[in-house]
Amino acid sequence: MAKVYDRVALIGLGLIASSMYWAIKRAGLADHVTGYARSEETRQTAREIGLCDTVCDSIADAVQGADLVVLCVPVGAMGAVAEEMSHYLKVGATVSDVGSVKRSVIDAVHEHLPQGVHFVPAHPLAGTEHSGPTSGFASLFDNRWCILVPTDDSTPEAVAQLRALWEGMGANVDEMDADHHDRVLAVTSHTPHLIAYTMVGVADDLRRVTDSEVIKYSAAGFRDFTRIAASDPTMWRDVFLTNKDATLEILGRFTEELFALQRAIRTGDGEQLHQYFTRTRAIRRGIIDAGQDTSAPDFGRGGPTKR
Repeated sequence: MAKVYDRVALIGLGLIASSMYWAIKRAGLADHVTGYARSEETRQTAREIGLCDTVCDSIADAVQGADLVVLCVPVGAMGAVAEEMSHYLKVGATVSDVGSVKRSVIDAVHEHLPQGVHFVPAHPLAGTEHSGPTSGFASLFDNRWCILVPTDDSTPEAVAQLRALWEGMGANVDEMDADHHDRVLAVTSHTPHLIAYTMVGVADDLRRVTDSEVIKYSAAGFRDFTRIAASDPTMWRDVFLTNKDATLEILGRFTEELFALQRAIRTGDGEQLHQYFTRTRAIRRGIIDAGQDTSAPDFGRGGPTKR
């Protein structure tokens, strides 16, 4: 794989940034990768495990001379980080991000970027319930989708170059409008996460079911809810606050469907239940056929191979 950028800066050193670094190095996509995290402890951990060619102690040092700067921080922090680094970006650089909400990120970041800097928001649809600099691995993006959301500050050249980077890291790449992206993710990610958090919370509230029974008898369904609900709380708080309208709309639709199923159970309408479950089962098969999961009992989620 050919080099795409000379110098890349990763701001925030969690799961996505660390996986990007290992994937970039695996394919030789950049000569030099700098990294920066606000926490001194995180920076020290990154140095100890060899994460990034240079771990910087200031955002200014990290972005100086970078051809690509990727914001890998919670969506609620994007604007402040963009403002802090804006004076140090070189002319012609591309700024991107990995946030799972796009409209609010564009609104927050855009105003802080100087003339001559290209802004190409992105969202890799990949992740695990783990976080922090030690959680990343090179194959995280393999055969997963990364959505690019070009803005008025995105030149065709900057978009093509960022696409080449993500494809080089193993991802499939698509482009989408910001508002459409936020609606799609409200269906496929944000609302399911909210439901998972709620279900785990309900289990915790049911004192008639003891903690030991919840842990001991967790069937696959509840176990998957707990896996999702273990995700980073800061990130998900920001997601719901910044993608409020789309999430509330999909949550309303979910509530209507739930009421219909409640009625079917109450009235003993086995026909409706069977039809509903048959239709939703077909969606699961479609996900497997598209190569986005496997039919294995562990849902293909064996332990990741590091780097």
